Amino acid sequence: MLGALTRWLFNVWGWRIAGPVPNVPKAIWVVAPHTTNWDFLLGLGIRPTIHIWIQYLAKSSLFTWYSGWLFRLLGGKPVYRDKAHNLVDATVDAFNQSDRLHICIAPEGTRSNVSRLKTGFYYIALKANVPLILVGFDWPRKLILLSEPLYVTGDYERDMLPFYEFFSTVQGEKKDWLTQWEKTGVIEKPVTRS
Repeated sequence: MLGALTRWLFNVWGWRIAGPVPNVPKAIWVVAPHTTNWDFLLGLGIRPTIHIWIQYLAKSSLFTWYSGWLFRLLGGKPVYRDKAHNLVDATVDAFNQSDRLHICIAPEGTRSNVSRLKTGFYYIALKANVPLILVGFDWPRKLILLSEPLYVTGDYERDMLPFYEFFSTVQGEKKDWLTQWEKTGVIEKPVTRS
C-alpha cells in the first residue's frame, strides 16, 4: 500500500529515472546532492518504481519513542554519531550476514553546504566488497540519475574520479565539495582518524 502510494506520488510529481537499474544483490546507494527534506519522499518513490527495497541510514535523533517506529517501518536504521559506535564495521557486518541488502547513504551528511564528504560509504563498500550505486537528484529536470555499479579498490583518488564526474553531470544546486573539484580537479584525500 505504502509502495503504491509513494510510486504514485513520484509519478504525479513528474519525476523519472534515468540510467540502469542495477541487478546486484547488495549495494550502497550514494545519494547527492541532499538539499531538502523532499529528498526523503523521492527516495521512498524510487524503491517501488525500480522494485528494490533500499534501506537508509539516518541520524539517531529521528528515532524517538514517537517517531522511531515509522522510520524503521520505512526502512530506516539509526546512526549513532559517537566514538562508541563504529558505523563502518557495523554496516560491513550487516552486509556480510545478508544475502541481499541495499543501503542508501547521503555522504554530505546534511542538507547544508559542505566542503568535504563523509567517507564511511567508501570504506563500507571496500570492506564489504559491495558496489556503489550513485544516485543524483536532478531537480531542474526532475530526474533521478543512476550510475552503473562502481566497485572500489582502495585507491581513493582513482576510485572517486568517476564519482565526482557523475555528480558533476547532475543539474541544480552544487555544494562546495563538488564545485571545488570542478575548479581544481583535485580530489581531497580522506581525513584519517587516530
